[in-house]
Amino acid sequence: MRSHLLNDLTAEQYRSSVTEGVERVAAKLATTDRPFTGVTVDTLAPRIASIDLDRPLGDTDAVLDELEDVYLRDAIYFHHPRYLAHLNCPVVIPAVLGEAVLSAVNSSLDTWDQSAGATLIERKLIDWTAARIGLGDNADGVFTSGGTQSNLQALLLAREEAKPGWAGREQGPSLARLRIFASEVGHFSVQKSAKLLGLGQDAVVPIPVGHDKRMQTVALAHELERCRDGGLIPMAVVATAGTTDFGSIDPLPEIAELCAQYGAWLHVDAAYGCGLLASLKYRDRINGIERADSVTVDYHKSFFQPVSSSAVLVRDASTLRHATYHAEYLNPRRMVTERIPNQVDKSLQTTRRFDALKLWMTLRVMGADGIGELFDQVCDLAAEGWRLLAADPRFDVVVEPTLSTLVFRHIPAAVTDPAEIDRANLYARKALFASGDAVVAGTKVGGRHYLKFTLLNPETTTDDIAAVLDLIAGHAEQYLGESLDRAS
Repeated sequence: MRSHLLNDLTAEQYRSSVTEGVERVAAKLATTDRPFTGVTVDTLAPRIASIDLDRPLGDTDAVLDELEDVYLRDAIYFHHPRYLAHLNCPVVIPAVLGEAVLSAVNSSLDTWDQSAGATLIERKLIDWTAARIGLGDNADGVFTSGGTQSNLQALLLAREEAKPGWAGREQGPSLARLRIFASEVGHFSVQKSAKLLGLGQDAVVPIPVGHDKRMQTVALAHELERCRDGGLIPMAVVATAGTTDFGSIDPLPEIAELCAQYGAWLHVDAAYGCGLLASLKYRDRINGIERADSVTVDYHKSFFQPVSSSAVLVRDASTLRHATYHAEYLNPRRMVTERIPNQVDKSLQTTRRFDALKLWMTLRVMGADGIGELFDQVCDLAAEGWRLLAADPRFDVVVEPTLSTLVFRHIPAAVTDPAEIDRANLYARKALFASGDAVVAGTKVGGRHYLKFTLLNPETTTDDIAAVLDLIAGHAEQYLGESLDRAS
């Protein structure tokens, strides 16, 4: 069994095995003509259930053959131009090369004695990102598994920084006094973080949005004032730079002013909108982000990186101490005075992959302008898609895009019952997914069912958008026709 260990004796076996795997994937990418096969759970589950994991095949080619049957053939391929569903981007080749390198070397980014140069590369990328945001010379941060973890860590820091405000013998130092203010269309991880941080169930105060799906600052100001008048603590405001459903960007400068006025930590969830940090055309859409106390960025959404590649950035490096714990076997306190850089001192994770290498490879091959150009293209595509939808009487589109998301629904000419229209749109999405011709997402707006295009592929064209809209309309009309037949 030692023959399977990657070392100096098995380097040639490593080369041939990985090459064979790459060849299989490359062949699949070259011949995939739709984003999904339409396979069902009932079809695929028995194939996987029948595999006896205690009886290995023993041969790489045989395993790859089996993998074709249980995974590669039926995977959902985000690189296809008609995958239009969630915040999944096609990935750039330099990042995939970085993934191959980091997996083989297998550095762990918790301590210097496990990572050496990798630690410094990650720190350099944190400094680069903080500079792009404009957080100042005292900024810092760390890579994370994704936006949910980044938001959790940011709110942990905000909670700890709010501690001086808990004082007061008559009310006591209670977590229940803390409040987080977030857009009603912000990410659910804010509520999840509040629960994990031990705050009361009423800790997150939803702030209404306008027709443009941006947080209403008048409503935020009212809630902050009500919080203060009620003897509560405005722990944090979470502004979103790219909501999941609409791609909307909250008014960051105005929110920053309110945070300064009320002493609240400003966290900007830019998991989606961080692509604007590299934009050549639309960087001004996130003006005000430089005033944040912390920022979430997901490179695996809008920097075209493989999952996972994310980070949390902070304006004041000293606030990261709230995530620090010194263990004698790993990162004893004396290492701080010895100036040994251990990334575990900043992270909620201990063992952690060298995901920063993917972004490093991308920047060194393509440059930031190359990433920004790709992100600008999908933003431009969304604007063109909005014009198509706005001019098409078959559809109702919710809001003009700020980033690359379109939310809409089919409106049949002959049906006026909102519930029936809901069912037609749900059916259309399900039927389209089952066909494998395209993949779109869904959400609710005002209690009604809508469909969603999340456009993150620069290879997608307006012709693709128009074709998918025709498919959606066709499936919806088919459902309505069958519904009328059943009713007659």
